[in-house]
Amino acid sequence: MELKIKPMGLTQTNCFIVTIDGKDIIIDPGTGATPWVLENTTNPIAILNTHGHFDHIWSNQELKEKLKIPIYIPKDDAFMLQDDPLMQNPPKSEADFEVTGDAEFEIEGIKIKYIWMPGHTPGNSMIIIEDCCFSGDFIFENSIGRVDFPFSSPEDMKKSIKKFLELDFDMKIYTGHGNPTTIKTEQARVGNWLNYI
Repeated sequence: MELKIKPMGLTQTNCFIVTIDGKDIIIDPGTGATPWVLENTTNPIAILNTHGHFDHIWSNQELKEKLKIPIYIPKDDAFMLQDDPLMQNPPKSEADFEVTGDAEFEIEGIKIKYIWMPGHTPGNSMIIIEDCCFSGDFIFENSIGRVDFPFSSPEDMKKSIKKFLELDFDMKIYTGHGNPTTIKTEQARVGNWLNYI
């Protein structure tokens, strides 16, 4: 697996291109992502969104139209593609596939696993591809996603943290903003946030 990463826009949202067996999967194409994605893909097959906030989905529709590939998003965040709760007015897009809860499926032979971790948004999910986890805005290096936005839920975030603490495997986490970390590293830290949410 080959991985390319580029922070996009004022929010420096990480956009990812995962390449496996010559097939490219784009994760969270944010503001201004289109030129970089076009320059760095040769055989794109899908766009995956971890959640529906504007800075993770801004270039969805443009890439969908240019590359003729489907968009996947957690079902509970699909409405955000049409109605941005943060009032930033990203280009509207429409999901081709709405992923419900924890789900596993294949795209052209590549195994994709969504782990539903609501709180930051109703649908925020971690996406696992091979030995890499893309956490969206659920968890960061020594931090967690904000829960004071419209449709955020502190109670759901607490449940998601507890679910995260029960994961019995380790792998690298590529976060929606900032530096990579690992599951085990953040499991040793994240429990402290339960007292502050």
